[in-house]
Amino acid sequence: MQAKKININIAKNEGARPVAVLVQVASKFNCHIDVEYNEKKVNAKSIMGMMSLGLMPGEDVVVYADGDDETEAIQDIEKCLQSI
Repeated sequence: MQAKKININIAKNEGARPVAVLVQVASKFNCHIDVEYNEKKVNAKSIMGMMSLGLMPGEDVVVYADGDDETEAIQDIEKCLQSI
């Protein structure tokens, strides 16, 4: 299992688009991926779970990945959270 703290650099007023993109990125991987924000942890492959976090630009999340492709998953999610 790997974990990494990542700063969110998503555009404000984008609605659900950034979360949908993040879920698509996470869904490419076989490993289990969770995102923790404000003491709440959800499955990164769940659109409803991710929407419930209410991610805000400039805040930090912790991404947990556990499985064969965990390193690549965290790298791609970090790129996604810093470029949406």
